[in-house]
Amino acid sequence: MKKNIVISIKPMHVKNILNGTKKFEYRKKAAKKDIGKIIIYETTPVKKIVAEVEIADVLMMAPEDLWKETQAESGITKDYFASYFKNRKVAYAYRLGKIKIFDEPKELIDFGLRVAPQSFAYVK
Repeated sequence: MKKNIVISIKPMHVKNILNGTKKFEYRKKAAKKDIGKIIIYETTPVKKIVAEVEIADVLMMAPEDLWKETQAESGITKDYFASYFKNRKVAYAYRLGKIKIFDEPKELIDFGLRVAPQSFAYVK
C-alpha cells in the first residue's frame, strides 16, 4: 500500500506547483517507502496544509542529469537548483501529478503532526 508524506514547501514554490509551472519537487533525500501523495505544508507565513498532489514518478540521478531531464518544468532557476544540490552526488525529484487544492487550509494536527517536518513525515 502506498504511503502519503507531508513536505514543508516555501510559499513561492507552492504557488508554482499550484499554478502548474513547477511539475517537480526536488529533494536531497527521498522517502524509502512507496509514496502515493505529497501533502503540501506551506511554510511561514501561511503555516497550513494547502493541497495534496499525486506522485507520478520518483527520479533519482546525478544532479546534472536530473536538471537536463526536468529543467523545462522545474519552476526554479538553474542557479537555485545548483545551489540546493551543491556537493551532492545524487539528487531526487518527485514528478507531480494531479493536484487537489483544499478549499480550507488544514492544520498539521489534522494529519497527526505537532510540528512541521524538516524533510518529510509519513502520514495516514
